[in-house]
Amino acid sequence: MSSFNRIHSFKQRATHVGSPRFSRKSWVSRFFCTLIAIGSLVSFLLAIGCGYVYVLPNLTHALHDHEYRFSNSNGSAYACDVFDGNWVLDDSYPLYNASECPFVEQGFNCLGNGRMDEDYLKWRWKPKYCDIPRVNVQHVLETLRNKRVVFVGDSMSRSQWESLICLLMTGVEDKESVYEVNDNVITKQIRFLGVRFSSFNFTVEFYRSVFLVQHNWAPRNAPKRVRSTLLLDRLDDISEEWIDSDVLVFNSGQWWVPGKLFGTGCYFQVGESLKLGMTIATAFRTALQTWASWVDSMINPEKTQIFFRTFEPSHWRNLTLRQCNVTKLPLPEIEGKDLSPFSDAVFEVVNGMMAPVTVLHVTPMSAFRSDAHVGTWSDRPSLSDCSHWCLPGVPDIWNEIVISYLLGEYRPASK
Repeated sequence: MSSFNRIHSFKQRATHVGSPRFSRKSWVSRFFCTLIAIGSLVSFLLAIGCGYVYVLPNLTHALHDHEYRFSNSNGSAYACDVFDGNWVLDDSYPLYNASECPFVEQGFNCLGNGRMDEDYLKWRWKPKYCDIPRVNVQHVLETLRNKRVVFVGDSMSRSQWESLICLLMTGVEDKESVYEVNDNVITKQIRFLGVRFSSFNFTVEFYRSVFLVQHNWAPRNAPKRVRSTLLLDRLDDISEEWIDSDVLVFNSGQWWVPGKLFGTGCYFQVGESLKLGMTIATAFRTALQTWASWVDSMINPEKTQIFFRTFEPSHWRNLTLRQCNVTKLPLPEIEGKDLSPFSDAVFEVVNGMMAPVTVLHVTPMSAFRSDAHVGTWSDRPSLSDCSHWCLPGVPDIWNEIVISYLLGEYRPASK
């Protein structure tokens, strides 16, 4: 029966009914209809509420974790995006002397390798609407007492690891009480490095995992050009070592380039299937999804604070020819270097996670710092380097931000 006929039939019945008995039935019927309507409305509102509580935060936390909310003197709260700002000169920098820190590898100590200008050491990151407090090293040392801080990633992660150790060592009187747990010298090849602050019973560790997922030999019967594969659905086999940590900082991206993948015969694999036609962008996102599933299932967010640092832009004039132009001052314009498909993928994947992950969106702020790269001031001066950063330098600012998140110490911008 059409909707029109149903309405017409109801009207016909209504015009012939007038007895008290029918009126009572009609009232009861309307009463139950009203209850059903109210019940439906309540159920709908509960569903919306649950969706807000359980779904919306997971969809938005990656985008808003970099906004720290604080109250001003009248009690009103507002947000500060710590990654929206600019670099300002500050003569109180640098935060440490690399030549006095035994955990800075020689290749990152630019002053020790002959760089003459020191202007690149004097820049502080200033968010527009708040300040990143100067690190109180003693307070940080006490906060980290009995804990594990773990960095996982590529050489950029290793430089951030070195930076944090050197920063914290400035507050330790007995420098001999800080040591690498296996007596290792800091080199690029070692997969695990751990520095123990014995007076405070905590470690700052680095695990070299440039892709985050497993890198294996090529499967049998693979084409000759395939020498190895990235198993995109399996996290790195050292991932069990990351679980019982208190602070966990990830990064990846620098190795996801054709030269370090296809140029070396490395292709992608999911399960038993080779993905020879898969793009790097798709593979990177797939690997991140594997990482995200692992974090959601294996990391206890009540114990571990999780960070993922976005892509760090390089400043090559010509990467093919290894031509590197280290400027004297930061760039006035970043000319698109604040954008990265790797950073976009991090946000997209983290948005869908259950675990709270703070995205350290360092891409835009690092894009200005063409003056802060190693250049020819490394342990191999014949090779220019516009990817890695001098220490002290840009990675110190990343650590200042991490520490501010850990301590919740952002304050309103100074006037």
